[in-house]
Amino acid sequence: MSPLVDHLRSHGDRPAVLTADQPLNYRELAEMVESFAHTLGRRRRLVLLETRNDVATVVRHLGALAGRHVVLPVPAGRDHTNLITTYRPDVVIDAAGVHVRSEAAHELHDDLALLMSTSGSTGSPKLVRLSRTNLTANAGSIAEYLQIRETDRAATTLPMSYCYGLSVVHSHLLVGAALIMTEQSVADDDFWELFTRHRGTTFAGVPYTFELLDRIGFASMRLPHLRYVTQAGGRMPPERVREYAALADRWGWQLFVMYGATEATARMAYLPPDLALTRSNAIGRPVPGGSFSLEPLDEWPEVGTGELVYRGANVMMGYADEPADLARGATLDALRTGDIARRDEHGLYEIIGRRSRFVKMYGLRIDLQQLENTLSEAGVRALCTDNGDRLAVVAGAGHDPDDVRRTAAGAAGVPAGAVDVACVHELPTLPSGKPDYPTARVLAAGAPRRTQHDGDLRRMFADVLHLNPAEITEDASFVDLGGNSLTYVTLSVRLERALGRLPADWPRLPLRELQNLPAPSRRWWQFWGSTLETSVALRAVAIVLIVGSHAELFELWGGAHILLGVAGYNFGRFCLTPLPRPVRIRHLRTTIAWIAIPSALWVAFALVVTDDYHASNLLLANKFLGPHDSMTAGRLWFVEVLVWTLIALAVLFCIPAVDRLERRHPFALAIGFLAFGMALRYGVVGVDEGRDAWFSMLAFWFFAAGWAASKASTVWQRAAVTAVLVVGLHGYFDDTLRQLLVLTGLALLIWLPAVRCPAGIAVVAGVVAEASLYIYLTHYQVYPLFGSHELVGVVAAVVVGITVSAAVTLARQWWGDRSSAGRMRRGLPLGDEPLLDQGGGEDAVGPDQARGHDAAAPRRGR
Repeated sequence: MSPLVDHLRSHGDRPAVLTADQPLNYRELAEMVESFAHTLGRRRRLVLLETRNDVATVVRHLGALAGRHVVLPVPAGRDHTNLITTYRPDVVIDAAGVHVRSEAAHELHDDLALLMSTSGSTGSPKLVRLSRTNLTANAGSIAEYLQIRETDRAATTLPMSYCYGLSVVHSHLLVGAALIMTEQSVADDDFWELFTRHRGTTFAGVPYTFELLDRIGFASMRLPHLRYVTQAGGRMPPERVREYAALADRWGWQLFVMYGATEATARMAYLPPDLALTRSNAIGRPVPGGSFSLEPLDEWPEVGTGELVYRGANVMMGYADEPADLARGATLDALRTGDIARRDEHGLYEIIGRRSRFVKMYGLRIDLQQLENTLSEAGVRALCTDNGDRLAVVAGAGHDPDDVRRTAAGAAGVPAGAVDVACVHELPTLPSGKPDYPTARVLAAGAPRRTQHDGDLRRMFADVLHLNPAEITEDASFVDLGGNSLTYVTLSVRLERALGRLPADWPRLPLRELQNLPAPSRRWWQFWGSTLETSVALRAVAIVLIVGSHAELFELWGGAHILLGVAGYNFGRFCLTPLPRPVRIRHLRTTIAWIAIPSALWVAFALVVTDDYHASNLLLANKFLGPHDSMTAGRLWFVEVLVWTLIALAVLFCIPAVDRLERRHPFALAIGFLAFGMALRYGVVGVDEGRDAWFSMLAFWFFAAGWAASKASTVWQRAAVTAVLVVGLHGYFDDTLRQLLVLTGLALLIWLPAVRCPAGIAVVAGVVAEASLYIYLTHYQVYPLFGSHELVGVVAAVVVGITVSAAVTLARQWWGDRSSAGRMRRGLPLGDEPLLDQGGGEDAVGPDQARGHDAAAPRRGR
């Protein structure tokens, strides 16, 4: 029996791996690992393993190690042709399964256990050879200085193909702690729901991870079980280290800043948490079992500085460039890091320079020489260096900078927005004829930083959100900028035309990532096919059904209740975002203004020219204030339901405890409100259904159902919401067709996020959905003008609403430009302008109702 399997089994029934739906204890994990080890056979093999952060990858990785095979982990979804061609692995494990050669083809050294890539995704076949001693020593060292306990639960925020991510797995399994396996990003709500549900105590991050944490309002999150956070994978700016050290001190967890390399099986140094505030520029002290020395260099004559050299049991056996190297033993006992460092009087080390051609970005170690070779093979002669957290590329004349940028970014595995490119007539050289990299860095930094869609997308965001382009940074997303469901419709249609099919989570992607999406390939189907989000399609169809039914062109009731569900759905998406609570409340407040102010202004106009409304409609309070016998005052019931629902929720979410509860358990809280709505619907709480003032409460459950749908992330959650809809709609209306129409619309919202349709239909639907509020507000006064010409009246009402919507958009844009100009004249920075009237939430669209007030009221099941 394998010592690794014995070790796993020794922890018994303790939790080992926790996922959204597949928890494993150590005994179960040991059995699965042992079974997979038998699958690979007794003869040692080289195993190329495509990794994902899931149970299958953990079992396969540990099973290969338990069987004393040599594992080569690689990221899933990448092209591994170069590695496979060079090393000819005996076993390839990918999404299609386990592929085993009939005979083992390699001679493998007895101590060899793991091969790791050294250069990100530049395709270099150079690998780090790691022994079992390396793995055990490093895992034990990390567990010691982090003081990992059996009760710890670490989330897998980094890929297992990356030495940092793999070290999290090894160090926690070594002491019997648990892993929370997930491929979700820290920017996703689902990640934090899983983390809090499983009482996560730690997670690891590279510098970019902390940028994402800034964007989602991590500083305001309540994570009661969090013990410590680790950072490595490149230098994080000292000011950010101090920021997170202060945050850790405030909330009672610890920040460990660490320094390492694949060649040291991950870790060489750590900065004790109590020094992070005062020595944020230092890498700290050697890990237990390791030591540093400084070797003087002629090019760095400063006293007390030198190349940082590390010694310890975790130093690699050596490199591999070809299969024959896999039979070699250890070739070194010290690691020359290539970093220039100095040591202070307290024994802390600080990196002050670099002498090699490797850089770390986005958690990847990038071989700049290999990157130059890759560009050369693509026909681009270039110099590659780094400029802080960016790649700097200077290419010869005649190349398109965007083409060079995309090629370099793809080869390095970083976003195209992180690559600066300059094309010059002659590559800079030193007097000796060697490449002049300092000059190349300056040339690239001075080149325009733009990608294929940069200017167009920034202007597009500015136009739709009524912002000055100068206010929009590359790190800002649609949600960050206060986008709501009204502006979402407009922007999604325009973005799809510019970029092709959009990612489902595009509202939360920073502008930088949207700019880096590949340009749409104009194949034949893309000229007629377009993706239309279901919520947009439902809004467009529902408002047409509402107008047509009111004008007696046909009778299809139920659109308003579908729209109430859509309102809840968009409330969950655009109001309950990961942004800090004050931003959430501001977005919600301005959302209410987007609905209430246009409605009140139109009512004021209608009061002057018609007898349709009463003064109580100005306050959107006819259901509260009456008169209750009017045939027209009840027309605005949908707006009243929506506005007062949002006001009540805004008050609730001002309470920090409610905000924290929603962040921890978003679906559970939404289901709780849906249960409350159902209690109102069935009169469980004793509401007097005969009083019009409670009509809003009776219809609230449609809104809550849409909210729950937006937070449903699994099949059983969506099925649960659907079941509540079926039960709640039974007997709600006297009209069976109306019940089926509402059920169909909301079921599509739950189960089908988008549909494919001709591009022309998508554009028309987007325009109608965008104008739905104004179509609703004006149609009561428009279609009666056409008498018995019902079709003409319906078309006219839609056209008038679209025209009013366009006029309001132009007016807002004019006002925004005027405000920005005024601020510039007063010498105020545009960035100080608050994002007013850019709230995230649901704009109103009109209700469907039968003639007069009574037909709009729901019917209770008997």
